[in-house]
Amino acid sequence: MVKYCESEEMYLETILLLKKKCASVHSIRIAEELGYSRPSVSRGVNLLAKKGYITISQTGEINFTNEGRKKAEGIYERHEVITKLLESVGADKNLAEENACRIEHVITPELFEILKNFIENKS
Repeated sequence: MVKYCESEEMYLETILLLKKKCASVHSIRIAEELGYSRPSVSRGVNLLAKKGYITISQTGEINFTNEGRKKAEGIYERHEVITKLLESVGADKNLAEENACRIEHVITPELFEILKNFIENKS
């Protein structure tokens, strides 16, 4: 996982990727994945719950709400498309991922759709 992204989007993307690896995700796994302290992750996760993106069970298991899953999948899609685009113009994987993570948070929906169509038609 790239560690350059910041914000709630980074947490949502991380939860999504962890859920692809294992069914049960807890704050400790997120902290380990990102290299962040448990208190920092706990604050971030609680904010996501307050915004209605995730639920946290009594055992600490984190699950997406429908809205949260949709948002996380959109973030991940932006990351993947932009990474592929940057690699297609010559960036190595690490450079592409680092910059994709930055770009994915500021790109407009209109430009993202153009880039997505370009990558899909190129393949």
